[in-house]
Amino acid sequence: MRIRHATLNQFRIFDAVARNMSFARAAEELHLTPPALSIQVKQLADAADATLYEQIGKKIHLTAAGRVVAEACRDIDMRLERLSQDLNALQGLQKGTLKLAILTTAEYFAPRVLGEFCARHPGIEASMFVGNRETLLERMARNLDDLYIFGQPPANLNIVAESFAYNPLVVVARSDHPLAGESDIAPARLDGLPFLLRESGSGIRLATEDFMRKHRVQIETRMEVGSNEAIKQAVKGGLGLAVLSFASVAAEVERGELATLNVQGFPLMRRWHVTWPAGKNLSHAAEEFRKSLFDGSIVQYGLVPAK
Repeated sequence: MRIRHATLNQFRIFDAVARNMSFARAAEELHLTPPALSIQVKQLADAADATLYEQIGKKIHLTAAGRVVAEACRDIDMRLERLSQDLNALQGLQKGTLKLAILTTAEYFAPRVLGEFCARHPGIEASMFVGNRETLLERMARNLDDLYIFGQPPANLNIVAESFAYNPLVVVARSDHPLAGESDIAPARLDGLPFLLRESGSGIRLATEDFMRKHRVQIETRMEVGSNEAIKQAVKGGLGLAVLSFASVAAEVERGELATLNVQGFPLMRRWHVTWPAGKNLSHAAEEFRKSLFDGSIVQYGLVPAK
């Protein structure tokens, strides 16, 4: 059959097209030009002796043959990944790859944890993506990484989630704020105060809104900001209060640039989770990194292991 003349690269390219349902996005993902990608897809279609997609308007739709080929692409990719894992396992951790994706809030400890792991295993080629919750969920749906670190794992996806450390959320203010230094502050005293919030859908935003709703507190949303660093600078500038992970503000609190308010009910004790899609076969490197999060060494990064 002519399909046997198709190359692994052509299957890989068509898999990206099928996942993205877009030639442009697939080309961007694979760092190819759209014309070069189109040529490879056409050659695969010729080898399959079938039409693999239809273009209606600006959108493409897989044909029945295209869906069959796309499923075969996934099977081939999974088998090659398993082969890579088996070969790496035979060599212990002398070789291998690890792709980690983390929330922006986790950037205050995760790079050091990963750096220490790579120092112990110099043969591992590691990469780390940092993004917001929505971006990580999208990457997980596309199976782009080995492991993901969330504060609040998604509840509506078929995933495995293991908590490895506590993630206390605190109310942060400029050090000269009138409430700084007070003790046992009633939540009602936050009513009407300006707050800087993360983007809608973020784990910290959800936790903040849930707390305020339970205590019937109406805060003023002064600004929505998509970065912890930007929020901290805004708080320092006196624009309002914020709820942030203590891991992200520990240095500023120690230097006296920011203060944590002693509000009743805080800190909100959340947890850090390492997650991956259910059914995914973790590589030897990914499995060992996952284990390292539970061996007690994370305390050196200011984390408290979850019980």
